[in-house]
This record gives sequence, structure tokens and C-alpha cells, in this order.
Amino acid sequence: MINKRLLVKNLLAHNDENSFYDKKRFINIGEKEGKGKFLKHVCALANSNPNNNSFIVVGVEDEDNKIVGVDFFDDSKIQNLVNAYLDNPPLITYENIPFPHLPEGKVVGLVSIKSNGKVCALRKNIWKYYGGAVFFREGSISLPKAFNIELKDRNSETVATIELHARNNIEFTLDGVIDFLNYRHKDLESNYKVFKEQFVVCWAGNIKKVKGETYFSRVDIELINEQVKLFYSALDEVTISSDDDSFCITEYVQLGLEKKAKYYALERVIINFDANGKYVIESELIFNPPQYNKENLQHILNANNELLQKIKNKNSLTTSEKTDLELLPAKYLICYLNGFEEAKEKMEEAGSMLKKDYKKVYGLLKAALRILRKVKYN
Repeated sequence: MINKRLLVKNLLAHNDENSFYDKKRFINIGEKEGKGKFLKHVCALANSNPNNNSFIVVGVEDEDNKIVGVDFFDDSKIQNLVNAYLDNPPLITYENIPFPHLPEGKVVGLVSIKSNGKVCALRKNIWKYYGGAVFFREGSISLPKAFNIELKDRNSETVATIELHARNNIEFTLDGVIDFLNYRHKDLESNYKVFKEQFVVCWAGNIKKVKGETYFSRVDIELINEQVKLFYSALDEVTISSDDDSFCITEYVQLGLEKKAKYYALERVIINFDANGKYVIESELIFNPPQYNKENLQHILNANNELLQKIKNKNSLTTSEKTDLELLPAKYLICYLNGFEEAKEKMEEAGSMLKKDYKKVYGLLKAALRILRKVKYN
């Protein structure tokens, strides 16, 4: 089994960006430009490495390789995005890798790409790239190439060596468990479970019991021996269950208008462990959003837009408007889930306005956008 934190360190230490790995300060697949650039690099790395894994490391400064981290990114449907836009799509995973020096909630993103051995190409237009385009890596740059170029094995031996040096051992695993339980989450209820005598899952959170059901909030769940963060949220609540072969996380979100919010099940994630040292993560969207009167929602949407315009104009807010502002992300979310497409555009527009002066509301907005992303890719 590979220790993903060691793998990231080995990739960064190996040399600069090349034909089997790229590094990014961040990626943004919520916008066409960011989505197009991401798909271009995935395509190029897959074509340049037909017989081995290739990687994108996210959360690293380009100039000096400093690890600065990015927000936890739980897009389990990233394979769906690749399948939708690429012919002969590679297998792709996005994993959140915790590093001790990063602030709470910040991780390094590791995108792993495995070619299916065939030429990968854009299936349709995206941003400024045309459908049918094929990309390859030339050093640290992803460039378009003629479609009839043959795939060549250039990096298998090098990548195999890097992965070999990132193999786990019992010392790393024990140190990880002790650090998780006794230091990083000493103020929370925490626990661990061993699966198939190989995998160790640790979880921590605040416990709340409602009608006999145990919920966790401020949740952190990590697969220790792989150094992969499986789940992180400072806001949402989850239930946790397990048996000898699997670990199940059911995520709930609080939705509603004003003070009538209720909890709704959003997604169920099951990690199945095999005795051969492999595991598979399966996710299922189980979301059934609440529905409201369209006329009332139109008034709410208009009020939200007016409030956002005041912030854009840098007008001062009254006390009641500041209270309404904290409800803005939840109200926009409800509007979008009830068919008001404009609400999503307004949420994305609000990010840059709220980030500096309204950090609490900005955090709520990011949580709401995360829900929209999950719903969209399903």
C-alpha cells in the first residue's frame, strides 16, 4: 500500500514538472476555463503515460514547491466529468492528503491518472479547446499533437521507483493513529477501526444523539495507512456505521427557510476493503430536497439579490441585513434546488464579494456550493 503523503513528497522532490506529473496552486472545475485546462492536462498526462500512473499535485507553489494546501475537495464524481468530455477517458481519482503543518481543513490534492492504453482526446468543445483535440506532455507543458501519434512508454521505471519509495510500513501507520487521536483531535470524541488486518480508519467529531441515532459534527475521517482524508466538514453532520468489510458514512445537510430548517440525507459513501490490500469507494446520492411555493421563493431570491447588490456597492448593512446575510447561502441553495437557475450564478458571483469582509458567510457559501456540485455531477 502506498502512503500518499510520502508519494507527494517524492514527486515534489524528484524534479520539476515533467511528462508524468504536474503541480498546481489550485484547480477550479466549477468554471469553463478551469474545467478546460484541467481536462487538457488529464488528457496530456494520460497520453504521455500509457503504461503507468501520472499525477497532478494541487496546493503547491510553482516557484519553490512550498506546500500551502487547498480546501478539502470531496468531488467523488470527478470520473463522471472526465467521462463526459474525453474519448478513451483514463481512470482518475482525487484524494485529499493531510499535512501536519497545514491549517485545519486544508489539504494537498492528489489527482491520480491511469490511461486505458488508448489515445485520449477531447470529445467536445470546452473553453478554447476544440472537440477532437489530442494533448501530450512536452516537459512541463501540455501541447496539442496530431491524432495519429503512437503512445510510447517513457516513464514506467521512474514512476515505479517513486511509488516503491512511498510504500507504507507499520511505523508510519502507528505514528499516524497516535497523531490523529492524541494530538490533532484531542478535544473531540475519536475512535479507530482495523479492516482486513491492513487498513486503519480513524474518525473524530462532536457527538449528538437524536431519537436514538448518533450523529457526528465537525467531522474528520482519515484512512491512516494511505494518509488520505476520506471526509472533512466543519458544518455538516454524518452518521457512521461499519462491519468487518466496510465503513459507511451518510452525510446530512441542514436545509430550510428562516428557523424551519431540517436535516436531509445527502450522500452515502461506502468504503469496501478487500483482503488483497485494495479498497473501493462507492458513493450514492440519496438527496431529496425540500420543495416550496415558487412565488414565495421568487420574493426571497429578489431580496437576496438586493442584499448582494448592496455588498457589491460597498454600502453599509443594518443589523437586520447582517442577520439576513448569514442566511443568504441557504436561501440561494433552496431557490436553486427548486428550479431557479439564477441562484447558482449569484452564489458563484458572491464568493469574491464575501471572502474578505464576511468570512463566516463565505464559509457557509462554500458549503452550499459543495452541495450543488454533488447534485450537479449526479
